[in-house]
Amino acid sequence: MQRCKENFFTPFLFLNKIISELDVIRALVEARISQNLTQKELAARTGIDQADISKLENGTRNPSLNLLKRLAVGMGMVLRIEFVPKRK
Repeated sequence: MQRCKENFFTPFLFLNKIISELDVIRALVEARISQNLTQKELAARTGIDQADISKLENGTRNPSLNLLKRLAVGMGMVLRIEFVPKRK
């Protein structure tokens, strides 16, 4: 959890972080399902343990960029990361 200079908890920053993580998880699950792949099948294609894929999808493990790339390749996709302006 992040704190501002006054040492107060800033729930907005924490919420932003959670939403970003959920977006990645949702995109991973949706991509896998759109390919009609089980976690086990994706694991076989990528060499990533099915248990690790499950942890990623459940939000108990944070993926590295390299891991996300491997998952994308295993699903016949390209990983795209964007920097988008904040909404005001």
